[in-house]
Amino acid sequence: MSKVLILTGDFVEDYEMMVPFQCLKMLGHEVDAVCPDKKAGEQIKTAIHDFEGDQTYTEKPGHNFTLNASFDEIDESKYDALLIPGGRAPEYIRLNPRVIEIVQNFNNANKPIASVCHGIQVLVAANVVTDKTCSCYPACAPDLALHGATWADIGFESAIVDGNLVTAAAWPAHPEWLAKFNELLK
Repeated sequence: MSKVLILTGDFVEDYEMMVPFQCLKMLGHEVDAVCPDKKAGEQIKTAIHDFEGDQTYTEKPGHNFTLNASFDEIDESKYDALLIPGGRAPEYIRLNPRVIEIVQNFNNANKPIASVCHGIQVLVAANVVTDKTCSCYPACAPDLALHGATWADIGFESAIVDGNLVTAAAWPAHPEWLAKFNELLK
């Protein structure tokens, strides 16, 4: 099975952190979740984003998630794939130069990278989306266009693969997004 690295941070979307972490482990993959400036055993806070008929999603407190690896000890060459959940974490973890380096190293090695929702902000900041077709939360679509990528308006329950990237708009796409990511892990 594969060894998967999850890059995350405080106020990651709860479902987009918990479900992939648990699902990939259930499938037999080894999964490490890390956050800049945090160590194994420390926790991050999550947020639950829901679609309740408003112009955008609503946000509620989620669960605490305990990290199982230390960011400063990560050697990305030891991993087979990368996953970046959404929520508010991507908007600030993308400012960390080491996060960008990790994403670029995965991409340069053509290893699978899964991104959901606002996770695309990290891929855009790492400049790995040029000439790719990706999905993401619609509010992030302009970021793709500004970096030479095409936004796939595929709704909230579908996912798209373009090369080594597997992307989706939000957590309702988990069944398809995680299945397509798992296919790339084989």
